[in-house]
Amino acid sequence: MKIIAIGRNYVEHINELQNEKPGAPVVFLKPDTALLKNNMPFFLPEFSDNVQHEIELVLKINKEGKFIKREFAHRYFDEIGIGIDFTARDLQLQCKEKGLPWEIAKGFNGSAPIGSFLQISEFKDLNDINFKLDVNGELAQKGNSSLMLFDFGVIIEYISKFFTLKKGDLIFTGTPVGVNKVHVGDRLEGYIEDKKLLDFEVK
Repeated sequence: MKIIAIGRNYVEHINELQNEKPGAPVVFLKPDTALLKNNMPFFLPEFSDNVQHEIELVLKINKEGKFIKREFAHRYFDEIGIGIDFTARDLQLQCKEKGLPWEIAKGFNGSAPIGSFLQISEFKDLNDINFKLDVNGELAQKGNSSLMLFDFGVIIEYISKFFTLKKGDLIFTGTPVGVNKVHVGDRLEGYIEDKKLLDFEVK
């Protein structure tokens, strides 16, 4: 399996990081070693002083496909979950300043915690999904799929031009405004609507 992630997919998040609004989905990859399952704790890496949380809706691909048209994209996933794209912001900025790739800031070990998944049949409208992150019991980020620049269909159509999607692949679909630094002892809880699907500690 592979982890494919979309950056800059919410306007307010683009603005908070002072990035340019993209004309097409911004795609990057995380290795499978980034995956953190079963609410295992996340251990802060020694190489960064500013690891930030980015809560995201995650699509789980259910069959192989490439060159998928957006109107058929819904046939390629049947579960949606919640995940966090941990980002070593200080490393990312250093890489950007040098014009270098910034995978080390996104793909390090444990940087992709995922929670439970829900069947898409549980949603009335895939373009109106509320999700949020609480840190230590306080709301840190909240978003709605209607606010994405590129919806699920567009994302799958675009990605599948370049990468063959396979069963079990995960697509992180972007984060809303409110990213912030995490600290040892923080408890992170991720929700879709009123269902808590992710709950772990930072150590």
